[in-house]
Amino acid sequence: MAEPRVPGGRGEVLELPCGEEKSVYELDMGMRGFDCDCGERHAVVVDVHPLSRFVPEFLVDTLRSVVDTTTEGEFSTTHLMGVVLEEFPERVVAADVSDDGEVGYAMVWATEFDSRRLHETAVELLVELMEHAVSHADDESTVAEFEEQMLEFDVTAFVEQYRRERNFQSEHDSAV
Repeated sequence: MAEPRVPGGRGEVLELPCGEEKSVYELDMGMRGFDCDCGERHAVVVDVHPLSRFVPEFLVDTLRSVVDTTTEGEFSTTHLMGVVLEEFPERVVAADVSDDGEVGYAMVWATEFDSRRLHETAVELLVELMEHAVSHADDESTVAEFEEQMLEFDVTAFVEQYRRERNFQSEHDSAV
């Protein structure tokens, strides 16, 4: 859990799922993961990371056109990480640092697993979201076609190719 920022204090501190602590001041917007004192590598996501970190822009556009949110704005990384947190409450921690103008972001999440596993998890959850949306379609042939395509969809292969194309070799993800 995060502790409130105290003037002159050390700022928000994330209590990681592994039991270690990490100050939000050690996390910057370019990070995708960090090596922890526990010996593992943990993924980190901040709200300003684009949803295209996980899926191509055309899919981001599709998700935004079909997913209604209960908050202001369109479907974003914040919504996706909310789904991840809901699915894995013991493996994800989050902090609202919107009152701290020094960090450059408003929300931060850290996971027990590394950034690659987080990427696979995010894609799996987005596929589930899309399956749910398609299941409400009035056209049975659309539902059947989508289900057939999902049987052929390999999340691991997709993530590997997407990360290679997006150049996720370092902590900075940029198009090749």
